[in-house]
Amino acid sequence: MGKTTTTTSLDAGGEDRVMAAAQQIVKSLNAAKEVREDMLLIFSSFDNRLSNITNLIKKDSDSTGVRFDAAEKVILRWDSSSSNPDTSRHSLPWEDSPHEAAEYLSAVDEILKLVVDVSIRSDNEIMDRAEAAVQLAMSRLEDEFRLILIRNTVPLDAEGLYGSIRRVSLSFAANEGEIDEEFESFREVDSVRGCFHDRGASLGDDLCVDLINADAVVELKEIADRMIRSGYEKECVQTYSNVRRDALDEYLVILGVERLSIEEVQKIEWKALDEKMKKWIQAIKITVRVLLSGEKRLCDQIFNGFDSIKEICFSETAKGCVMQLLNFGEAVAIGKRSSEKLFRILDMYDVLADALLDLEMMITDEFLCSEAKGVLSGLGEAAKGTFVEFENAVKSEASKKPMQNGEIHPLTRYVMNYVKLLVDYSKTLNLLLESDEDEEDDGLQSEDSELETTTPFAKRLLLLISSLESNLEEKSKLYEDGALHCIFLMNNILYIVQKVKDSELGKLLGDNWVRKRRGQVRQYATSYLRACWMKALYCLKDEGIGGSSNNASKVTLKERFKNFNACFEEIYRIQTGWKVPDPQLREELRISISEKVIPAYRSFMGRFGSQLESGRNSGKYIKYTPEDLENYLLDLFEGSPLILHHMRRKNS
Repeated sequence: MGKTTTTTSLDAGGEDRVMAAAQQIVKSLNAAKEVREDMLLIFSSFDNRLSNITNLIKKDSDSTGVRFDAAEKVILRWDSSSSNPDTSRHSLPWEDSPHEAAEYLSAVDEILKLVVDVSIRSDNEIMDRAEAAVQLAMSRLEDEFRLILIRNTVPLDAEGLYGSIRRVSLSFAANEGEIDEEFESFREVDSVRGCFHDRGASLGDDLCVDLINADAVVELKEIADRMIRSGYEKECVQTYSNVRRDALDEYLVILGVERLSIEEVQKIEWKALDEKMKKWIQAIKITVRVLLSGEKRLCDQIFNGFDSIKEICFSETAKGCVMQLLNFGEAVAIGKRSSEKLFRILDMYDVLADALLDLEMMITDEFLCSEAKGVLSGLGEAAKGTFVEFENAVKSEASKKPMQNGEIHPLTRYVMNYVKLLVDYSKTLNLLLESDEDEEDDGLQSEDSELETTTPFAKRLLLLISSLESNLEEKSKLYEDGALHCIFLMNNILYIVQKVKDSELGKLLGDNWVRKRRGQVRQYATSYLRACWMKALYCLKDEGIGGSSNNASKVTLKERFKNFNACFEEIYRIQTGWKVPDPQLREELRISISEKVIPAYRSFMGRFGSQLESGRNSGKYIKYTPEDLENYLLDLFEGSPLILHHMRRKNS
């Protein structure tokens, strides 16, 4: 009895396994319906336990058909081309009815799952309906994908992206004086108003913005998943790239970047071009650090799990925007070179060099990276070429009209403010000038030996300032007055020294270089005293007066005092109009004059003054006390010509 029960149990279990195996075999065969039915009859003839398999498979097939019909109905309901206006709608309710949108996606999932079912694939009629339903669904999803992308694009807040702006002053004083066209631009800038070279905004390292509303990203991913699984990845990529490419183009417009050809860029006047270059620099920073990194993050989110597709999407999206920026950079790089462009070109080089590192990490498109490297190289060559143009302009500037009051020449101000700003770019210029270093070494033979081991940029600065000094030496020869020649060179060399000492230039050129120039200033001061005051001091010498201090020739004494007065008054009249801008140098010159002239005058007066003071009209000859002279010396070098009226001391 127990044995019989066991056998029945085993038979029941075995029957289930046999039925399942048979059912799987039939399903796995991609055969027509008639062929499957014939096979079922054959199976049942072998084993009466398989007699129920026909009903089971028929029941399963009926269930699959019902599921397919339901899914198809949902998809057709949203088909705008449907002949039944009551069941067709024109757009999916992603925002208004998330439940219905989820139902639509579930219907798509159901059909995609059913079409791989053997029983469906063997039914040509259902397969045709399935393919049509998928095609309709993909067309609708593509439209919805586009609409969601457009509607949820976040407007760019350009102002909010800028960090603190670091301004570097590039101020030149507009002095009277002739100067070549190359340096004409600084005439428009006065010493009060100044002009600024703006290196641009600094963006924070952690700056991150959403380019698409966060809620929409989930919906976009769900649509992208279905389109890619359905074999519509090409349409998905194209739709995404087109919409996001247009968005990036619009962002560039907001950032002030116009779509210009190379020819159009090269026709733009400098002031307008300078503004466009500034906007380009900011746009590169924001585009790479914010927009492209945001696009990369967006692609990673929407196309997560499809690595090749997300790379293609990002490259296609970014290409147009990047190429537009690179085209402007190339136009600047091959444009006409002039000294005022150098700082902006260096800014462009620096910002593109930084951006290139990020681009290479984000973009796998070798062509795009190669183009960026090419433009970077072009900007580097443009910077080097512009620097050479500036060097040549300094050497060849040949204005022939001397500064009337011996003041600092406009060329000196321009060049020193220029090179002082260039120090900010030392790292970049060392990199760019390194390849030219050997060519310049011969020009350094007469300079400080300590500079032989210094940087390429420092060597070029030394040559540049040496060229300026040589040019100033030539300009000093335009002065017929030897004393004014010395004042001019003192003013200009001291200005150069101060600009070097008070900036990073001092570190580049070294203390020894500064000491040598200070020594030159002292030498010119000595030469000034010799050229200007020797004649006046000769009047105060004892030689030629005759006799002792008690019986010296009054005629000769009168002539000496008269000549001294004339010399002093002439010097006073002329040199009160001369200008020594530096207060310390001005004071040192006055002290040097005073130390030479006042003791000599006081001594001469002490020895011989009494012989004239007792006579008539003594005030005609002894017009000034030593204290008077000291006070008058304080008026020298102020740049305002004064005249000593014939003030005469009262007779004793």
